[in-house]
Amino acid sequence: MKHSPLFTTLCLTVTAALLASPLHAEEIKTVRDFGAKGDGTTDDTAAIQKAVDSGHGSLIFTKGTYKLTKSITINLDTTGFTSLTGDGTPRIVMSGAGPAFHFVGTHEGSAAPSDFKPNVWEKQRMPIVRGIEIVGDHKEANGLEFTGVMELTVTETNIRECFHAIHFTKRNRNLIVSNCHLYHNRGVGVLYDQVNIHQSNIVGCHISYNAGGGVVTRGGNVRNLHIGTCDIESNMSPDTPPTANILIDCTGGSTGEVAVTGCTIQHNSKSPGSANIRVLGTGTLSEKKMDPTKEGHIAITGNIFSDVMVNIHLDNARGVNITGNTFWEGFEHDLLIENSHAVVVGPNDFDRNPRYVVNGKWAKDINGLVFRNCSDSKLDGVLVSGVWNKDAAVLLENCDRMTVTDCSILDSDGIGLWMKNCTRTKVSDNVIRDDRDEKKMTLSLKVEGGKENTFDDNVLANGSEGLK
Repeated sequence: MKHSPLFTTLCLTVTAALLASPLHAEEIKTVRDFGAKGDGTTDDTAAIQKAVDSGHGSLIFTKGTYKLTKSITINLDTTGFTSLTGDGTPRIVMSGAGPAFHFVGTHEGSAAPSDFKPNVWEKQRMPIVRGIEIVGDHKEANGLEFTGVMELTVTETNIRECFHAIHFTKRNRNLIVSNCHLYHNRGVGVLYDQVNIHQSNIVGCHISYNAGGGVVTRGGNVRNLHIGTCDIESNMSPDTPPTANILIDCTGGSTGEVAVTGCTIQHNSKSPGSANIRVLGTGTLSEKKMDPTKEGHIAITGNIFSDVMVNIHLDNARGVNITGNTFWEGFEHDLLIENSHAVVVGPNDFDRNPRYVVNGKWAKDINGLVFRNCSDSKLDGVLVSGVWNKDAAVLLENCDRMTVTDCSILDSDGIGLWMKNCTRTKVSDNVIRDDRDEKKMTLSLKVEGGKENTFDDNVLANGSEGLK
């Protein structure tokens, strides 16, 4: 529809009037209007805290370097709705201990509508951090901390050289971390620290070179954690205790209902105990009832894994589905699954690809799959190729009621499939063979001990031992 020149002129006049109005001027105040200098040397802590406490809400950072010497506390029930925003040009340097910004809310319920008190909707919902950089300049500096917050969004934000980048404490609900760069921090990229959180999404982020882990949950009560389409790399260090790019540690609590989808997760094999995903599933039913549990309900789908000691490590987990992923360069194992129940490993590619001879590590990685003390689990439709310098490409040890079906275990050293003391396990429709010029597979299948196992329609080109 074409407007008349008069209509266009009227629209422009009204727009100009609105932009010039006192109301609009109030809306576009920046932290400099409260005394912040942003010159990199002046301590802007008091000015930025003043801006927060004013209740203005929209804390806009223009280009500059804003120095803090102690945490800015944003008490949402006092300040009302609050956002920290920039266009990518402002830098906040945290020169004191603690988080640069600590958002504090009062939400104590679930995410159900009936659990919300009116003040959460009237003053606290949906704090936003967008378009700023936070750099640590103190050994105990953190980036962002959130406590009691509802509907948080952190996006287009860069946090580096801190201890922890994003730190969740106590209780929060319905969180989104998206399109962020969490890089080279001494602690964790995103830490769920003994926290009660349901409904959180980490999407489209680069989470790299954080020495204490990429995404880490420790204890607490965490549900509905979604990690998708992220690049998560080298979040460990030879000088720190073993961790993982994604570490789910249920000790003293529980984490469940987790999806890891469409990510590249890799590096580094130089760190002892390194893993791409590690699930330590021994948790507790509740604070009052301390019976141990196997935690899980985890889906790991469509990811790229490489260059660590163990690509995926599960210990005391239950209800884990691993399918549609590609693996290489597990310097100890591609999969290490221990003391776990109801684990489904579906079609995945565990291959030694000559493309990666260029990295100087060719033949140093061992790869291979290990199930130890597991029950009621399935290995179905996988390709395992090129497991070198290992006793078995696939090892099942002290396992019960397992099925191994429609797998190809090819061109590997030692034994193709080795079953030690397994019971009530079915092995069928597998191809296990070594067709290299220099064959190093001593047996396609070895069965040692155990009882009530069945074997049907397998191609065992390199022979078998112990079948009954």
